[in-house]
This record gives sequence, structure tokens and C-alpha cells, in this order.
Amino acid sequence: MRDFLPAEKARRESVLAVIRERYRAHGFDEIETPVMEEYSRLHAGIGGDNEKLAYNVLKRGLDADAIRDAADDPAGLTDLGLRYDLTVPLARFYATNRGQLPSVFRSVQIAPVWRAERPQKGRYRQFVQCDIDIIGDASARAEAELAVATLDTLDALGLEGGSIRINDRRVLDWMLDSFGFTAGERPGVLITIDKLDKLGPDGIVAELRERGATAQAVDAFEVFLRRPTTLEYSPYGERQIRKALPEAAPDEIIAHLAGVGSAVAAARATGIEGDIPLVFDPFLVRGMGYYTGTIFELAHPSVDYSLGGGGRYDGMIGRFLGQEVPAVGFSIGFERIVDLVAERTDAAAPAVVLVHDRDVTEAELLALKAALVRQGSRVRLEQRTKNLKALLERAASDGYSAFATVAAGATADALEVKPLA
Repeated sequence: MRDFLPAEKARRESVLAVIRERYRAHGFDEIETPVMEEYSRLHAGIGGDNEKLAYNVLKRGLDADAIRDAADDPAGLTDLGLRYDLTVPLARFYATNRGQLPSVFRSVQIAPVWRAERPQKGRYRQFVQCDIDIIGDASARAEAELAVATLDTLDALGLEGGSIRINDRRVLDWMLDSFGFTAGERPGVLITIDKLDKLGPDGIVAELRERGATAQAVDAFEVFLRRPTTLEYSPYGERQIRKALPEAAPDEIIAHLAGVGSAVAAARATGIEGDIPLVFDPFLVRGMGYYTGTIFELAHPSVDYSLGGGGRYDGMIGRFLGQEVPAVGFSIGFERIVDLVAERTDAAAPAVVLVHDRDVTEAELLALKAALVRQGSRVRLEQRTKNLKALLERAASDGYSAFATVAAGATADALEVKPLA
């Protein structure tokens, strides 16, 4: 968990303002949920490994005997926990407030979440997630809207050239079934397949054999991995999807994936044939246990890791509501993106440091400051020091762009404002 100095906090808020504005432009409405949820909800078996990383809150009023009696039962010690993502709270929010929401609800949540990670570069115990979700729409339009809004937001942040890898959990299940893997060994097989980029085909096959997966299934999978392929370029669409899968893949799922591409292509029309920022990846897994259909990951050519992701989770809300409701979401990895965004400046809001002599009265200083604030400036008062250069350098690092020196009797009209650069 981290502190943020003023300049860094301002930078983060500037990026968040762009994200909020773009999401709002695409018709998503921001909501807020509590930082804590019920223990039973956070540990309902839908959060995958994140459930193991949840911070749980001790029940109030427990004495030493009660703690000893429940020492081996976390549910007996805790009744609440800090949220580890924003999707589980959204599902509870929708089930609670459905009567006040539109039939197709487009939500934005931008808020911190907490996981008991082992601290290391790029992994924090408190971090911000930026989620957009569409609840109540089972069509490919929902996935396309999320993809277009996400790519548009990336562009607005100056990170043009992004693309989205896309797959479908139903395709993965069908493919593993067609190879002959049993339902019981499927979760472990998916964990191994998720390492394909790191291990390569040889490593994947070797690990599957070490796992003791069905030998004939591993043989069939190895044949598929080593099948002859051509270098012919195929833009995203039905032809590319079928080419990347074993024969006889389900038509309904392929049509859904192709429909996402058609809609994204229409929204992102560039005039270049086949220029669709989607890439079908039959081995994209994503580990969240609640995904039931389409899954995505956000990629950018400047880095070799994903900048976000999401998927369809049609089964989650039904757990809280008692009836099935389609839902799909996309989360931007804010902590990764904020480090890639170039420094932003706001020319419409000048930031001025008033460097004053010791004998200038408080009334004069506050009157000068108020006058500049009314003109739209951001203003800081600083008493002159011997090392004026160090004072101005610190102000510049805090985001100030100009300064003026103030002597006793100075007026706002007579101030000589100079740039800090």
C-alpha cells in the first residue's frame, strides 16, 4: 500500500478524469459500492484465487474463548471482508437495486480494491480498478460496446495502437472435450495452457504429461499444436476464428465472436480493409472462475503484458437474484496504464506560486490569492527563502507553471507573472 505525493496524486487524477469522461461519453453511469462485503459473498467460490487473498474483518465483540473456539473456522471469526475486485460487489449491487435500474444497465466503477499479495514490482495490496460492465444484454453488441469504449479511452490517453485478444470459455471447454480431457482434469489443463506464451508447445505438452492428464487427450492436443499453418494473413472474423480452431467448432459461438468483430469494425472504421483491433486467441484463458463466455485481454505494442481484461459472467448475478441475468465487463489496469501515459498539462488552468517578502501582511496576501483564484488560477503562497531556485524547482515538480514575487502594497493588476520553465 502506497502514499502518493502531490505531483503523483495530481497525475493519477488527471488520468482518471480522462477515463471517466470517455466512459461517460459511451453511455456508462458511475456507481459506488461499499469497500466491504459479506464474508459469505466474497468466499462463494466465484472469485478464484482472489478469495485466498481477501482481507477478512474480525467479528465485533468476540472474546478470547470465542476466538479459540472458532480458530479453525474463518467463517466463524469473520462476517465481513474488504472487496478484492469490483465485479462481486456489482453483482450484489444490481440484485439489490434492480428495480431502480434500466433493463440494460451500463455501469462504471472506479475504486480501490485490496488483496493480500506478496508485495513486488507491479503488485500492490491496495490498487485502483476501473471497470465498465453491461448487465442485461446477452448479444454481441455488449462485448463490442465494451471493446470500443476501452480502445477509445486508450486513444484519449495517448496510447493509440491498442488491441484486444479475445476468446470464449465455451470454445475452450469444447476444444478440451474434443481432445478427450475429462471434466475433472479440465481446470488443471487450463492452468497449464495459460502458460503457453512462456513455456511454448513443448513445455505445455511436457507439463500436461507430468500432471497425469489423459494420455490420448495430450497426444491429440499436441497434434493440434503442431499442425501445419500458413503465413497467410486473415483479419479478425469468422474465417480467422475457424482457422484457429479444430474442425466442427460450434457455429453459435463462432457467430457470436464474429458479431463482436463486425460491430467493433463499424465503430472503429479507419478506411483500411481488415483493420479491426481484435485478435482471436484460442488459448486465451483468464483465470477468474465466474467467466461463462467471451473473455478478453487488452494489449499495447509498447509493453509485453496486458493492460486490462474482462469477460462475460452470465451466471454470477443469478446467485444473488435467483434468476439468470446476462452480464459482461471490462477492467482497465489503471496502475499499469498510469505509468505509460505521458505527462498531461492543462493550459486552461494556470498554476501560480506567489513568492512574498516577510513584511507582506496576511490580508494583502489572501486578497492577491483570492483575485487570482477568481481569474481561474491555482495559487500557492510561499515566503521567499535564501535559496529561491530550490523553492521554485519544488513548485515546478508539484505542477506549478508560473511565479510572481510579491512586495508589500502589491496589487493583482501589477503582478509580473513569469513562467517557471
